[in-house]
Amino acid sequence: MNIREDLEKREREILSPYAAFSAETRGRDREDDKCDIRLDYQRDRDRILHSKSFRRLKDKTQVFLTPEGDHYRTRLTHTLEVAQNARTIAKALRLNEELTEAIALGHDLGHTPFGHAGERALLRVNPLGFSHSEQSVRTVEKLEKAGLGLNLTYEVRDGIKNHQTSGSPSTLEAKIVRFSDKIAYMHHDMDDAVRAGILTESDIPREISDVAGKTTGERLDFFIQNLVSESYGKNDIRLSEVADITMKKLRDFMFERVYQNVEAKSEEKKAEQMMETLYHYYLKNIDKLPVDIRKLLDEGDKPAQIVCDYLSMMTDRFAIAQYEYLFVPQSWIT
Repeated sequence: MNIREDLEKREREILSPYAAFSAETRGRDREDDKCDIRLDYQRDRDRILHSKSFRRLKDKTQVFLTPEGDHYRTRLTHTLEVAQNARTIAKALRLNEELTEAIALGHDLGHTPFGHAGERALLRVNPLGFSHSEQSVRTVEKLEKAGLGLNLTYEVRDGIKNHQTSGSPSTLEAKIVRFSDKIAYMHHDMDDAVRAGILTESDIPREISDVAGKTTGERLDFFIQNLVSESYGKNDIRLSEVADITMKKLRDFMFERVYQNVEAKSEEKKAEQMMETLYHYYLKNIDKLPVDIRKLLDEGDKPAQIVCDYLSMMTDRFAIAQYEYLFVPQSWIT
């Protein structure tokens, strides 16, 4: 009995003709025996879920650095909210839930510590450039499992690479994740901003609240419902024109009031300086990098790249500990 083959047949019967069928994956970079029980995208989801890079997300900043409180989002809780929203949309549209979830769970694996502050720092100092989406792909292809990578399917890696607005994903499932990422971060970041006292619900402009709703929950429901209704039965994932305009207005509002807020971002310059200092230190002291990272030089990777690999793998807590160990006299550390 081969359960996987039965599940592949079931996909054919119940999924939309526009879905990415597990049996039609473009495959993995390395040959891998099929599982008798799990579908290929289900295996990818499981590999990501059990990876070290996924576990590290719990100690990486989402928006607020070192917040006072237990209920602020981290990069891990952001990822879980993206995955939940994405699965809801995929199920409603009869698309491949396992592929959608795998992409969502893996989309930020290569993110730096300290959120986008860390990413900006590496982009500024690294002559090769830095993008967390590209780094997430590198993480699953090359950095996980001591250089072996997770050997994920093409469709999952494509979705991870193209999850940002500028990306051009090849599956509808990946397009769902791209929307879900934006929907999730704008709404949970607003929730965190209200918790931090930076915003109140009454601050939301009426041109947004009159269309999308007056609470975070109402707005979240509005965009998900709209995405489903506008995409149902179509070979595309899209919002209505009104919803798309409203989302852009909401994003502009969040940038003005939260993402560029002096109070919310008061510690980010310190975080950027810390990342830049660590980058320059390890670039001059390659021998101080872990063996698994250093061996990438033998495979043709440049020193700047492997330093960014190491830094992007750090959690906030580990980066601070390394900085203190390297640059702060031990007697001064309390």
